[in-house]
Amino acid sequence: MLLSTLLSSVAVIFILKILYDRIRSPLAHLPGPEISKWTGIVTIFYWFAGKKPNYVHFLHQKYGPVVRVGFEEVDICDIDAVKVIYRARGGFLKSARFYRTLSAVETLFSTTDPAFHSAHRRLLANPISDSSLTRFEPLIADRIRLAVDKMSDEFESRGVIDVFKWWFFMATDVIGELSFGESFRMLDSGEKTQYIVDLQKLGSISPIRTTFPSLVLLASRLPLPIFRKISDIGQRLKGYAQQSIDRYKRVISESDDPKPTLFTKLYNAGKDGLSDIEIRNDAQAYIVAGSDTTAITLTYLVYSVCRDVNIREKLVAEVASLPEGYTDRALRDLPYLNQVIDETLRLHTVVSIGLPRVVPREGANLSGYQLPGGVTVTTQAYSLHRKEDIFSEPYKFNPDRWETPSKQMKDASMPFGGGSRICIGIHLARMELRLATALFFRTFPQAHVSTKEGMAHEDMEMESYFLMSPKGHRCLVEG
Repeated sequence: MLLSTLLSSVAVIFILKILYDRIRSPLAHLPGPEISKWTGIVTIFYWFAGKKPNYVHFLHQKYGPVVRVGFEEVDICDIDAVKVIYRARGGFLKSARFYRTLSAVETLFSTTDPAFHSAHRRLLANPISDSSLTRFEPLIADRIRLAVDKMSDEFESRGVIDVFKWWFFMATDVIGELSFGESFRMLDSGEKTQYIVDLQKLGSISPIRTTFPSLVLLASRLPLPIFRKISDIGQRLKGYAQQSIDRYKRVISESDDPKPTLFTKLYNAGKDGLSDIEIRNDAQAYIVAGSDTTAITLTYLVYSVCRDVNIREKLVAEVASLPEGYTDRALRDLPYLNQVIDETLRLHTVVSIGLPRVVPREGANLSGYQLPGGVTVTTQAYSLHRKEDIFSEPYKFNPDRWETPSKQMKDASMPFGGGSRICIGIHLARMELRLATALFFRTFPQAHVSTKEGMAHEDMEMESYFLMSPKGHRCLVEG
């Protein structure tokens, strides 16, 4: 009887403490739905449904630029706050809970250690810099030509082109060859390998990894099919990356002039290079970051242009004026081509969700609110890119808005992240986008969205897990 009474008292005290913590939380004064004071379960639900950016954006429209989306998570849609959060050495570190569970290994992308990030970025930045990429341009252009040739063949045989499929094959082949010294030969075969199937599943399983990290780690020991499946995907991807690196190391040892990759100079470089495991991890991260992202952006670019005859004709006229044998350097001088790319990156940002940062120990004042140290803050590109006071008619695809962009437009545009952690592959991505867009619309000047095979607008609804992608996983056009 005494034990029962004691347990009941402990339970009551525990419940009262939870209530007190929720009511007296330093975040209690922040705008947001009532449920966010108690739990982030609603936000998690929308993440699993692929609609987290939409939900958080709805909250901003209702509550303003600062909104509480969970018990200890705040999303901010304010340019001045974004500058503080992403400022170099500003003290807002990546959230360990999010990034260490999202990626099973430490990479340039996932690390929460500033020293690790600085060292790896110093070594990896030069090979993928704007100037260094010129030596890889012939390879990139060749893969793009092959992709467009395959699209022509598909149109002849099928009557439609699935641009999403071919852009994905192209981008994966390019980043595979740049990372591992060999193409995945996706364009040659036109079929997905198990590696590519696993690669495409990574985005959709990210909510599971970050919400149930312990169960994913225990998957090899417990009979939990879904978590075991996630664990197996990670192991297969790691194994393939290691095999590819081992192959390339043999090539280096047997050849006086091996084909260069983004990592060639980092092998066997001692303290001036990276270990084989570090190269494997970063190369694997490159594959993930450099395949879906470029392919999805190109898909939405083609889709958006093909839906508006005036935009298409203006773009077609510009790229048609190019001389034969043009290079990427010439494409940089085409104003409308680059405006189309910038507008696609704004409206169809592949990483639309907020990437978590942690408020430094001393706390911070952001957008007029004092936030205590340790609180998670996010700034999602989806909302920043739709601020009505910066982008007029923000839901409309309008490349002309970038003809004379304001400083606010430039500051609010974050398709590749911001600050010192901006995506290292930005120059490669833009080169691929320029070359692919120009060749596609030179080859298919009458391209338009197809209505064959049940293709509908709903197929192109944006689903956002970690990466955004078309709901139907296809985009059919006719040439």
